Amino acid sequence: MQPDPPPLCRAPEEAFVRDHTRLRTVPYLPELRLHQAADPYGLGEHTEDTGLPYWSFAWTGGLALARHVLDVPELVRGRSVLDVAAGSGVVALAAALSGAREVTASEVDPYAAAAIRANAEANEVRVTALCADILDSRPGLHDVVLAGDVFYDKALARRIEPFLRRAAASGALVLVGDPGRRHLPRGAFTALARYDVPARRAPDGSRRRRTTVWQVPAR
Repeated sequence: MQPDPPPLCRAPEEAFVRDHTRLRTVPYLPELRLHQAADPYGLGEHTEDTGLPYWSFAWTGGLALARHVLDVPELVRGRSVLDVAAGSGVVALAAALSGAREVTASEVDPYAAAAIRANAEANEVRVTALCADILDSRPGLHDVVLAGDVFYDKALARRIEPFLRRAAASGALVLVGDPGRRHLPRGAFTALARYDVPARRAPDGSRRRRTTVWQVPAR
């Protein structure tokens, strides 16, 4: 008997996303618009059941990875792409705009799923939002796997690194955007590009944060 496929995101929370955010151009990515919250932390008071609404703004690592995909569209053009732990879906949107054949954005938060759907509609691209925890599964048949800013949390890092390595071992191009998060495995990935991304709270007090796009090696 075949297992049921993970459910597609058809979350009623989409009305909440639209009511509590504003559709605005994304810093560093003028090609894109996202439903963004003026005060994500204040908005979190309304989403206590799912935690901080990280889907309501674009994270630094995601900005760099999306910028890289837009700048080098041949990475995804005509290919099947998975954006894992997608948040707002900004990386998935960049892949779709860059000509990916199909794009899937996976998330476990129904609000994030709703935001991905709303953001895809706003940018007139097709992105499939997938509501599922896929990190313990075998990677699907995706040509490219993208992960923007996923090493901020120790527990998540412990689960997502093996998933990304399995995807790379299966033949996928696996790219990670990271601004120097604490739980990034040092010396394990290959640096492809670096970007100075606008940031609210750069460690040195500046308004930009050096962010690296890494490739996860196949072995």
